Amino acid sequence: MPTVTQMKCACPNCLCIISLEDAINKDGKYYCCEGCAEGHKTIKGCNHNGCEC
Repeated sequence: MPTVTQMKCACPNCLCIISLEDAINKDGKYYCCEGCAEGHKTIKGCNHNGCEC
């Protein structure tokens, strides 16, 4: 059985594919940055090239 090492950021509008070892784990979901992990309450967007979340 293959091991998953990458997945899409759990933020619904984010397009980022993240490495699980570098991701921010919050409530069992994986995010690319603090902004996505906090639901963009204080930080807008993720500032990754080509992503419009």
